[in-house]
Amino acid sequence: MLEKEIEKYLCDQIKKVGGTCEKFTSPNKRSVPDRLITLPFQPIFFVECKAPKKKPTEAQERDHQRRREMGVHVYVIDSKESVDTLLLYRLPAEGDYAH
Repeated sequence: MLEKEIEKYLCDQIKKVGGTCEKFTSPNKRSVPDRLITLPFQPIFFVECKAPKKKPTEAQERDHQRRREMGVHVYVIDSKESVDTLLLYRLPAEGDYAH
């Protein structure tokens, strides 16, 4: 499976639950996460998409760590199953929305 197929699946699943899955780029900085995710009533987080069994580069790892040290969640996914797991983890239980 290709990285772009996993990324498309991520975006499709996020949209199904009413979220946004925006491509994240920074003109002056490389190695930023691929996607900025917004879900209803949840903090914004980043996702780095990879082909199965592939890992982030050292530069990507440094960027992810810098963001995590600021309290921002960055997830690395490499399969449709990891997308599904991410959504189970990030979506609140029904009726459990904080306003």
